[in-house]
Amino acid sequence: MKPPKAVCFGEVLWDIFPEEKKIGGAPLNVALRLQRLGIATTMISAVGHDTLGRSILDLLKRHDLGTNIQENHTLSTGTVRVTLDTEKNASYEIVAPVAWDAIALTDAMLELVKRADCLVFGSLIMRNTVSSNTLKALINKANFKVFDVNLRPPHYSYEVIERLMHASDLIKFNEEELYEITQALGADAKTLEEQVRYISKRTNSHQICVTKGAKGAVLFHNNQWFYNQGYVVKATDTVGAGDSFLATLLSGILQKKPAQVALDYACAMGALVASKAGANPEVTDHELEMLMN
Repeated sequence: MKPPKAVCFGEVLWDIFPEEKKIGGAPLNVALRLQRLGIATTMISAVGHDTLGRSILDLLKRHDLGTNIQENHTLSTGTVRVTLDTEKNASYEIVAPVAWDAIALTDAMLELVKRADCLVFGSLIMRNTVSSNTLKALINKANFKVFDVNLRPPHYSYEVIERLMHASDLIKFNEEELYEITQALGADAKTLEEQVRYISKRTNSHQICVTKGAKGAVLFHNNQWFYNQGYVVKATDTVGAGDSFLATLLSGILQKKPAQVALDYACAMGALVASKAGANPEVTDHELEMLMN
């Protein structure tokens, strides 16, 4: 059996913390974790013709990540100012417009997506017409479409979110996003399970995952429910924890692992990433096994 291939599309950027900067962007975080998990992954994005952009390209080369990264001579490389509250939860100030807002469609991108087992994307990339149109074209060629709902006000609309949900095979929310979206769509759904079933029926999506922070996650997979109650760790920061969770879940699905096994490993990975600094820390198999046992 051929090893799975993935393509991640969207923002690459620098998360600017009070003391330092770290590479980030949800699709890139997913791509880096997928690559570490043995899934041959390509990142499609854009950076500016600047020092920050060259630093991103150098770092991705060191990680052996496949790339289709355009260099924009007009717009600068993306940055996000990150602040952490007392519970170590992150909030974001996302600079706009930047290079990843203007990812122009190419034949090479279409070919990459056609040959890949899945395409991973989020909602933030839809804030600009150029990148939005490119994503629409790529979705039409994708074999398995994974939508990482990533609500970053004011950079989204419910109309666009619903359109992406309809186009997707797997949708990942956190529980706050799920509640907000079902309320905005007019659902009279009180429990998480009712909200998930509402989204599934409305969008014809048969795989929906909802993360619950330290309390684990729920996976609705082909009309069956799978639960994980979370793993106890001391949080350092939550930046990128959901992205590594999704990458690990997707890795399990692509490798045909049982849904419960994939969910358990994903929750353990998310917890360990939250226990370390930054969005892309090293996590070993030994650490995963120790936490899960």
